[in-house]
This record gives sequence, structure tokens and C-alpha cells, in this order.
Amino acid sequence: MFPDLFSIGPLTIHTYGLFVAIGFLVSLFVTIKLGKAQGIDSQQIIDMAFRIILWAIIGSRLAYIIMNLPYFLNRPLDALKLWEGGLVFSGGLILALLALIWHVWRRHLSFWTIADLWSPGLAIGQGIGRMGCFMAGCCYGKPTELPWGITFSHSKSLAPLNISLHPTQLYASLSGFILFLVLILIQRKKGFEGRIFLWFLILHSTSRLFIERFRGDFRGLIPGTEMSGTQLITLLILLFSVITLFLKTSGKEKRAGRPTS
Repeated sequence: MFPDLFSIGPLTIHTYGLFVAIGFLVSLFVTIKLGKAQGIDSQQIIDMAFRIILWAIIGSRLAYIIMNLPYFLNRPLDALKLWEGGLVFSGGLILALLALIWHVWRRHLSFWTIADLWSPGLAIGQGIGRMGCFMAGCCYGKPTELPWGITFSHSKSLAPLNISLHPTQLYASLSGFILFLVLILIQRKKGFEGRIFLWFLILHSTSRLFIERFRGDFRGLIPGTEMSGTQLITLLILLFSVITLFLKTSGKEKRAGRPTS
């Protein structure tokens, strides 16, 4: 595709970084708009955003480095080359959640309220960011003869060249956009705190596990299994989310069924 948009002297504008930045800004815009409807101050959301995005990038990159440790042990400086792609969403999600927990605890806020608030923006931001993956050729798919297969030919592409591949980046991007619309619909009947966030985790994890079946880039395997580290983390997140949603839903139904005195 187009790993680099253009260069001005020594400065090169990388398509991957541009789409990640656009995804972040759109995510922030959506979250601010949703926050205003709930009476949450915009400046508070902006302050929160930069802490979360910093730790999300660190977590995403660390997860990618760990999954490709032999490569980075031989090329340690490549760990800093974020513009070439290489961010694992599940790793970023874990550190972003820890950053969010710290923030809401410090500010005496409700974790579930804030997590619900950020979920739609996170979904659409990921949808846009994955288009950057497509442009750079990272997170590429397995070879395919399907008519929508994509052939990369740019010399700087991170995907194998001149062979038709599953456009897994576009699968993930479409998944993010659909998830955004679903979460907006869920928000209209929120029900209880945490419902939007938990459905985000469930639907994202489910789509991720499905898309992982078509990924062609090797990211290491759990010893004794054919499961990658990303699949294991995603599966654990899915199980946690389903169990938590069940418990919160059951608790709400029990409270609703209690007789009033």
C-alpha cells in the first residue's frame, strides 16, 4: 500500500502514525461529546486521554516486543520504530485499564462510568487505526485465493510482497466501526454501570479471536499449544467479561425483584 505519505528533507510522514493519530483524535472527540451529554467536564476527559494513550502505546509496544523477542534482542533500536507498525491492542488495553483505574481512584470517580464513557470512542479509534496497519502492511493475513485478497507490492511494506493475502487489517477496521455503532445503540438503554464497557470487551474479543484465524504474521506460540499470546490474552479477557456481565446482570435483577417496604 502506502507506508510513507511524503518526505520533506529528513522528515517522513508515515501513514501508520498518521492514522493512529487520527484515530486518537476522533476517539477523543466522540468521548468529549458523550461526556458533555452526561455532564462530565471536557478538560477532565482531555487530561485523562493523554495518560491513557501514553500507557496504551507503551503496553501495545511491549506486548509486540515480547511476542517477537528474538528479533528485538538482535535489533534493540528497532523497538523504538513505532512508525513501522507493531502495536498489540490487547497489551495496550491492559495498561490503559490500569492507568484508568489509577486515574479514577485518584479523582474519586466511578470506574464503570468512565469505562462506559470511553468504550465507543475506543472502538471507532481502533477502526481508524487499523487502516494505518493496512497502509503499512503490518498485521497481515494468510495467503488466500478469495476475490477480496490484497497483494502488497511496495518495497517498504511489512507484509510479504506479490502474493494475495487476507486483508485482516480491514477485517479489524470494519469490526471496530460496527462495534462503535452497536455500543451507541446499547448506550440508549444503558441499564447499569459497566454494561457498555463489558459489551465492548465481549464483542471486540469475539471478533478478534475470529480474525486471528486468518492472521499470517508469526507472533510466537504458547509452549505446547498452537495458540498465540494474543489469542490467550484475548480469551482471558473474553471469559472475564462474560462472567462479570453475568454477575452484574444477575445482581441488577435481584435488586429489581426485592419488595419495597
